[in-house]
Amino acid sequence: MAKVSPRVQRVADQLQRELATLIQLEVSDPRVGMVSVTGVRVSRDLAYADVYVTVMGSVDGDTGLAPGVPLEKAGDMDKLEIEASIKALNSAAGFLRTLLSKRLSLRITPKLTFHYDESVARGQYLSSLIDRALAEDSEHDA
Repeated sequence: MAKVSPRVQRVADQLQRELATLIQLEVSDPRVGMVSVTGVRVSRDLAYADVYVTVMGSVDGDTGLAPGVPLEKAGDMDKLEIEASIKALNSAAGFLRTLLSKRLSLRITPKLTFHYDESVARGQYLSSLIDRALAEDSEHDA
């Protein structure tokens, strides 16, 4: 893997800060819910940027499902919500790029592509596995 230059890293950090603010304040698409920008990877020529986001929503316990719908369907609803948010962000990428070009003093504003960052969900899953293993160990000791 090629080493990232300090300038590319600074641009990526600045893009992450600006995009977090712009998505929160300027994007009015109802499909975009609570979105957190977790990382930005910029190409070496600063022409393209992959933006990684997490979508906060019904994972917190409020499934938003109609009464009588099984809880197993909550995962499917979350996936649909995530896909809709990513699709909405990708459709708003040109608008966000225009706003970024006005805020940043770069010769070329990178073309944005949004991706879902699964690291937070994976971390929560691993944490729940560890908690479950600790609970089972304490039951066996008793």
